[in-house]
Amino acid sequence: MIAETKQISKRVKTTASPGRKEAVQEIQSIHQPVQAKTSRQRLTAALQFQKTDRIPIDLGGFQTGIHKKAYESLLQYLETNEEVLIMDPVQQIVRPSEAILKRFHVDTRYICANGPDGFDGSIKLNKRNGRLWHDLKDEFGVIWSMPDDQGLYMDITHHPLADATIESLADYPFPDGSDPTRFKGLREQARTLYEGPYGICTGIGGVVYEYCWYLRGLQRWFMDMIENPVFCEAMLDCTLKYWLDFYTGFLNEIGDFIDVVMIGDDLAGQSGPLFQPEFYRAIVKPRQKQLVQHIKSLTDAKIWYHTCGNCQEYIPDLIDNGVDILNPVQISAANMDPQQLKDKFGKDIVFWGGGIDSQRILPFASPQEVKEHVRKNIEIFKTNGGYVFNNVHNIQAGVPAENIVALYDAAYEYGSYR
Repeated sequence: MIAETKQISKRVKTTASPGRKEAVQEIQSIHQPVQAKTSRQRLTAALQFQKTDRIPIDLGGFQTGIHKKAYESLLQYLETNEEVLIMDPVQQIVRPSEAILKRFHVDTRYICANGPDGFDGSIKLNKRNGRLWHDLKDEFGVIWSMPDDQGLYMDITHHPLADATIESLADYPFPDGSDPTRFKGLREQARTLYEGPYGICTGIGGVVYEYCWYLRGLQRWFMDMIENPVFCEAMLDCTLKYWLDFYTGFLNEIGDFIDVVMIGDDLAGQSGPLFQPEFYRAIVKPRQKQLVQHIKSLTDAKIWYHTCGNCQEYIPDLIDNGVDILNPVQISAANMDPQQLKDKFGKDIVFWGGGIDSQRILPFASPQEVKEHVRKNIEIFKTNGGYVFNNVHNIQAGVPAENIVALYDAAYEYGSYR
């Protein structure tokens, strides 16, 4: 780009007056953003490392959403009265209304598959140890529970394969990812969304690695990685099969109407990888890569990958897998400095998130401090395109409503390329 500008500048000095005018216009066009008439055009440009009028803004996903309690506080602050709909009972994430999404200039909308016919995904109320519990048994047989007097999150209270052997895996009733009843009505829904102006994202899936420890238990799974890696491979093959089958059916229905497919597994914690990178590269990565390449064979949508923590170790691996977008870009974790990430990987992967330190600034700072922090991060990440704004992960209970407003107002104010 610099070399191109220099060549044009030289031509300005050596041509006659009409040529000079054309060359000046050409120089200006290099620096002018691509014009975006719709949110989808804005998102598409960002995913292609182009600049538009402003950076795209995201809110409302399963990893880019807002907790019920924070949302209720926000509605009260904005003096808005509406029904609050839970989208994800495990994380207590809500589905933001169109009014709220438009208030914050959100460019994305979401579409999700259904549970299959015959699956009972309802919450059961049970009393244990003097407390009332909300229990949910998912399709894989994992039980998630939340005490009624807490109302924050569901945690796993039953790992159905805690005592399994490699021989018994063949008899376990893993769900059928290809069940066509999951996808009833989705094509019509996707077509309607596509006729609108917004970028269309899927709900998160492709949880090949993480579901293994949901089923097994984290401590037992970590021991398996050391003592019994063959068992780990067998379990990973089971979860991979489910997701391969799922995306075959899902994307055959809506693959031509969507812009982003969201998948993910947490590979890192606050300080670095959660387990040995050698295990990841030898055993987990080949299966993740197979899934990513399978998805790419079914749709032109970009692949968005979620892992929290200090994941810089794995970014080259994710790029090699075929991942296009990294989320949530946890800038408060070790080794996740925005400028370093942008300089090192900004030409190869889109950053989606990283808008603010969600552990210290968003919940505890003043609205003005929130805006200033957002401004600094946006100035780094938006350079040369390749950035979609969001908080780092979901907005949690207890975040002041005025800080949520400041977060998104700052994204709209400072995200301009003009």
